[in-house]
Amino acid sequence: AEVALAPRKRLHRLTLDRALQQSLEQLARHQTALLGDRLSSAILVADHHTGEILAHVGASNYLDETRFGSIDMVDAVRSPGSTLKPFVYGLAFELGLSHPEMLIEDRPVRFGTYTPKNFDEDFRGTVTVRSALAHSLNIPAVKMLDRVGPARFIARLKRAGFEPQFAADATEPSLAVALGGVGFTMRDIAGLYTGLARGGRPLALVHRQADLEAAALKLRRGEAQARHRHLLSPIASWYVTDILKDAPPPDSARGGRIAYKTGTSYGYRDAWAIGYDGRHVVAVWVGRPDNASTPGL
Repeated sequence: AEVALAPRKRLHRLTLDRALQQSLEQLARHQTALLGDRLSSAILVADHHTGEILAHVGASNYLDETRFGSIDMVDAVRSPGSTLKPFVYGLAFELGLSHPEMLIEDRPVRFGTYTPKNFDEDFRGTVTVRSALAHSLNIPAVKMLDRVGPARFIARLKRAGFEPQFAADATEPSLAVALGGVGFTMRDIAGLYTGLARGGRPLALVHRQADLEAAALKLRRGEAQARHRHLLSPIASWYVTDILKDAPPPDSARGGRIAYKTGTSYGYRDAWAIGYDGRHVVAVWVGRPDNASTPGL
């Protein structure tokens, strides 16, 4: 991508960490092969203090045509699944519409013709908002977006510098946004999570040293608006981070060390995991670039 931007330039200085990049390319190739045929994967790692992209793995195997390896899935538009739920709750916290310890109903509900269901098609009854987000319950998330308003939610994401994509026939955002009914790139989703990691002010993620140096110059001049944008209030971001760090940890990790969220899009087309600690944001995607379903993914 950098060569395409400047084809005559002979030296391109990037922010990538060579050892980390090589390690994650090997990890992506090995783990994706274990998951099944025709699947690909992508990984993006960034330093949320500086905005430097330290690793960018666009596919599990660039040379594997059966896995569509030449498609860079970091910049492909996909459904984010449940990875937007933290921002729905975060905006509700900021607007005073909710609080982590508030009770919310996880029971069958209908919004016109839209009837959301939980991933396991079960219902928990009365739960706290904290529990609803930690366990990624669908129905409470849709209820919360109904309180916030889909249009207001999308407007906030746009004002923070992100570009959600909708189908050509979509006249306005719907409640399905809470469960992934919108298109985002991995780069944008990782950028959103830098906002949580930074107390509500996301940082533009860059590959090129020149972009990093230009951004640093703007900061020194006081032109910070381009890189420091308002996504959520510090208190709302803290609430969300506190919930995500106490979510049930992955099988291979101890709880409380990272704040993270998983997501699965409609029809098992995309599987996501995005997390952050005090320094880094890591985003992982697995799926089929041709958008085919992978049951059980």
